[in-house]
Amino acid sequence: MSTKFLGTGIAIVTPFKTDKSVDFDALKKVVDFNIENGVNYIVISGTTGESVTVNAEEKKEITQFIIKVNNNRVPLVLGIGSNDTAQVINEIKSTDFTGISGILSVAPYYSKPTQEGFYQHFKTISEVCPVDIILYNVPGRTAKNMEPSTTLRLANNFKNIVAVKEAANSMAQYYDLLKNKPSDFAIISGDDDLALGVTLAGGAGVISVIGQAMTKDFCQMIQLGLQGNAKDAYKLHYKLMELTSLIFSENNPSGIKAVLEELNLCSSVVRLPLVESTQELKDKINAFLKTY
Repeated sequence: MSTKFLGTGIAIVTPFKTDKSVDFDALKKVVDFNIENGVNYIVISGTTGESVTVNAEEKKEITQFIIKVNNNRVPLVLGIGSNDTAQVINEIKSTDFTGISGILSVAPYYSKPTQEGFYQHFKTISEVCPVDIILYNVPGRTAKNMEPSTTLRLANNFKNIVAVKEAANSMAQYYDLLKNKPSDFAIISGDDDLALGVTLAGGAGVISVIGQAMTKDFCQMIQLGLQGNAKDAYKLHYKLMELTSLIFSENNPSGIKAVLEELNLCSSVVRLPLVESTQELKDKINAFLKTY
């Protein structure tokens, strides 16, 4: 499988100032912190980056800023997805992909297409996209599961569809994909809590949320998983398990931003309709970090 998207990728947050504008100083701190602590690639403008409340001009500014800060140190993936296929095509055609290795494209949300609708959507994207495509299946947010048979059909038919970020939170679905995938197609976990098990079963690693905060241990855990060292990898999994659960208990990315604030990397500010984590959750996170 492609080594570009092997190991730990992070779905990077978009830091905001108190006035809700983008905090580029904090963004640089988060990028540098992650690269210096072992992250293998970075995903820009995913759900964790609050992509639905970042406008098109801000997205361009954030992308260009991360490309500059990254300075070719790790591959970058850009989130480009919608439930309007034509909108995705227009964005791809108007995007400068210099410095970008691939796109992460979410399965169409809200519209609840059939499996054939999913297939035709990504077929159309594949035919115009000049870089590698990582499919993103997250039925908890989209309201419709893209079934393994559809993912594998796309994997077999289009060379630039190189991976799927699978986030159905179903080991049975992961196993189906891992058993039947083409040899050069990557199954990437989109579930932090299942990431190690998926990696040990033959997956390519993870696109993580918690990985951008507990970076050294999380990246080491995934590398151990890729090496088949389950015993040592699970020690780190159990060490991280409580915090991994806590950050998703109210909302993502409110939880991870609370962690990053405690680590002095960025503020916990989010844009409406999201709200910051409750003080109760922040206290639990801070208690965990003090004893970590």
